[in-house]
Amino acid sequence: MQLGKVIGHATSTVKHSSMNGWKLLVVQTLDTKGGADGEPVLVVDNLGAGAGQRVMITSDGKAVSQMLGDDKSPVRWAVIGIADDQK
Repeated sequence: MQLGKVIGHATSTVKHSSMNGWKLLVVQTLDTKGGADGEPVLVVDNLGAGAGQRVMITSDGKAVSQMLGDDKSPVRWAVIGIADDQK
């Protein structure tokens, strides 16, 4: 599980059937101080996260496969929560 920030979205004309109906987001993973941590990742989302929101993402293969309902899915990252704003 890792915290990230949605920096964009992606579209695809050709994709694995397990990805049909899922929104694709570009997420920048964050370090403990809120700075960028590595390269952005492509993430599937069914929670409705939008640009600029902080999200919890997972790369747990079993969890992602269960979410998508496909053991052979090539998807690695998925949104599992939207973080509340810090005030």
